[in-house]
Amino acid sequence: MQSIGVVVIGRNEGNRLRQCLLSVIGEGRRVVYVDSGSTDGSVALARSLGVHVVELDLSIKFTAARARNAGFEYLLQVQPELELIQFVDGDCRVVEGWLERAVRELVAQPEVVVVCGRRREEFPDNSIYNRLFDIEWNTAIGEAKSCGGDSMMKVSAFKNVGGFNPKLIAGEEPELCLRLRRAGGKILRIDAEMTLHDAQMTRFGQWWKRSIRSGYAFTEGAWLYGRTPDRHWVRESNRIWLWAAVLPLLAVVGLLPTRGLSILLLLIPHTLVAYRLYRRTLRRGFQQKDAIVYALFCAIEKYPQLLGKIEFYIFRLLKRQRSIVEYKGAASTS
Repeated sequence: MQSIGVVVIGRNEGNRLRQCLLSVIGEGRRVVYVDSGSTDGSVALARSLGVHVVELDLSIKFTAARARNAGFEYLLQVQPELELIQFVDGDCRVVEGWLERAVRELVAQPEVVVVCGRRREEFPDNSIYNRLFDIEWNTAIGEAKSCGGDSMMKVSAFKNVGGFNPKLIAGEEPELCLRLRRAGGKILRIDAEMTLHDAQMTRFGQWWKRSIRSGYAFTEGAWLYGRTPDRHWVRESNRIWLWAAVLPLLAVVGLLPTRGLSILLLLIPHTLVAYRLYRRTLRRGFQQKDAIVYALFCAIEKYPQLLGKIEFYIFRLLKRQRSIVEYKGAASTS
């Protein structure tokens, strides 16, 4: 366990950061907290717990990828022999026993370079949005194409591909995993409790902003790798065009010629897709009401995702880098 380093990233996480740090502090284990301009005393809190702290330069746009890279580089400076690194977001608490379990998996399987487990929403009943997160986190186990923000990685593999892409405001983990798989590594998701996430999402506007960010990420991923054999996020990007732009446009254009029947272009396909998602969510063991809500929001999210697509092309045209879109109430938004 002495060859493990832990990188925690955050911004204005409050008590969630305290719980996160306490869950990873251990004997012989180096922990670094990377702060992205917090104004709530997060830096002082981390230092009071004996954690190393890196404060990012405020003049450079913040991204989670940039923060993780900074934490990784710092740990290598103070502990060059580091072999494994656990990344965790400051709004998550690492479950007891996870680090040991992840180490065993990585040691036992040389071809595996990233291992992740189950991320759960800690308070799924606090809001409908927290419940959506809990359903979203419930992913299949086994060999995977990507991981999330919480995962343990082999230092050698991470260094070999150059770490995270610091310019990505979202979707940086799947992009990194794509490069790791290209280099011959495997991503493994195991049936083990890993982290408890505290979204604290209570408003529709917060969910809307997060969906805008995902649309931006899908579009950027397709832009970067759409012409390669990987076809990274091309399907997701095209679906946004279809459901939020093409079908609504056809329905509006055809209103007069069809005497309003063209509205079925929206109602019937959306209903069929929502029903399929509903059935799939039920098969994953969720209750009927949860399946209904999840299917409904999956249909709605294509519209804010379309805004994210448009934003990407605007920023691309202006040759500017987008600031991270933050939905949390304590943090500033861009």
